[in-house]
Amino acid sequence: MSWTERAADRSPLVQQWRSRNARQIEIMVEAAKRLILQKGAGFTTQELAREAGVALQTFYRHFGSKDQLLLATLEDLHTTMAQRYADAARELPDPLTRLHYYITATLAGVDGTAPVTGGPQSITAEHWRLHQLFPEEMTLAAKPMVDLFAREVRAAQEQGLISPSDAGQSAELMVMLVRAVYHHYAFLPQSQPTDIAEHVWELCLQGIGGLQGIGGRLSEKDNT
Repeated sequence: MSWTERAADRSPLVQQWRSRNARQIEIMVEAAKRLILQKGAGFTTQELAREAGVALQTFYRHFGSKDQLLLATLEDLHTTMAQRYADAARELPDPLTRLHYYITATLAGVDGTAPVTGGPQSITAEHWRLHQLFPEEMTLAAKPMVDLFAREVRAAQEQGLISPSDAGQSAELMVMLVRAVYHHYAFLPQSQPTDIAEHVWELCLQGIGGLQGIGGRLSEKDNT
C-alpha cells in the first residue's frame, strides 16, 4: 500500500463511507436470511431490495449477483452458528464434551420439524449449487465452523485425551462428515435414526484417537 492509500484510509470521510457500506451489506444479508426462511432461496433481487429497504442499484453496487449475496449470507450463517455454539458450550467441562455438543446440536437441525422451503432442504440445495460455482469461496465460508472444531481438537490433544495425526485436517474432515450427514437427512428426515448424531460422534471420536465414554455416551467397557 502506498503512502497516498494509507493517507486515504485515515480520512474520516473514507472511514464513514466504509462504515455505511458495511451497514448496507449487513442490512441486505439480514433481509436475505428472512426471505430464505419465508420462501427458500427462490427470491428475486427485486424482492430482496424491497425487503431490505434499499434501491436495486444499491444492491448491485455491493453484490455482482444474487449468488454473491447468497455466498455472504452463508458465510454469515456459519459465523453466527459457530459463535452461538461456542457461547452455549462455554461452561462444558472439557474440549471433547464441547465437540460432542457441536455435532449433536448441528444434527438436531434435521429432525423433520423444520419447514421445507427455508429449512435444511433449501440450505442443502443452495450449498451444493454454490459449491460447484465457487468452491474456494464456499470453503472459506465454512472456516468459522472448522476453526471452532480445530480449537477443541487441539485442546483435547494437549490434554492427552486424543491423538490425531493432524489436528487441523481432522477438524476439517469432522465438519465435512457432519455436513454430509446433515445434507443427506435433510431430504430424508423421516428415515433418520434417532441416535444418528451419537453414531457420528463415535465415528469422529475414534477417528481422532479418542476413547468412547469421554465426551459422549459410555462404551461397554465403561459400563462394566
